[in-house]
Amino acid sequence: MLNGAKTFISNSSAASLMTVFATLNTTQKHRGICAFAVPTDTPGLQPGRKLDKMGQRCADTSEVFFEDLRIPRSSLLGEEGEGFKVAMKTLDRTRPLIAIQAVGLARAAMEAATSYAKKRQQFGVPIAKHQAIQFMLADMTTDIEAARLLAWQAAWMADNDIPQTRGSSIAKLFDTDMCMRVTTDAVQVFGDHSYMMEFPVEKFMRDAKLLQIYEGTNQIGCRSHT
Repeated sequence: MLNGAKTFISNSSAASLMTVFATLNTTQKHRGICAFAVPTDTPGLQPGRKLDKMGQRCADTSEVFFEDLRIPRSSLLGEEGEGFKVAMKTLDRTRPLIAIQAVGLARAAMEAATSYAKKRQQFGVPIAKHQAIQFMLADMTTDIEAARLLAWQAAWMADNDIPQTRGSSIAKLFDTDMCMRVTTDAVQVFGDHSYMMEFPVEKFMRDAKLLQIYEGTNQIGCRSHT
């Protein structure tokens, strides 16, 4: 029987099956966690409100409540007390995906900033002719290329069943921090126009921030493994 609540659940209103981590024995701390596969139509599983986020607003993120939700032993994933291990192995696979998501988002921001810099005129020339802007665009390009290689390496290790808790954590940490820098610099290149919602870079910056938070925050979820 499960009782409790969880917030920030991705795709919860559309899902037919949820992975649920619950504590069997609180005295055992992480060794008392179990993982379950729970159909969303199970009596006692109640959807909560859809959350209004700063960024990634198209992604469905909601609350979920469990009230005397009964599940059979067959719903258990792995053995009793192995829930934490299941969660950590899952992060080894999902963190490279967040890393490459960060690369794609940063690349979109860099390309938008480059295009805008070639068109925007100041002092009689495009701002792309100014060395300060050129340095920013060069740093964006360099960081994106380095981040892409880290993501590819982590993904290659996952595909080849090579233990890569450290590698996936490094890729997620570096790439999402990189994405936040690049999207913020793209906003700077756009200047006043960046604050207008008709231009894409304000959205890129808002979307980038969440990459540093989910799949384990960069402060505790990733740095603890590097």
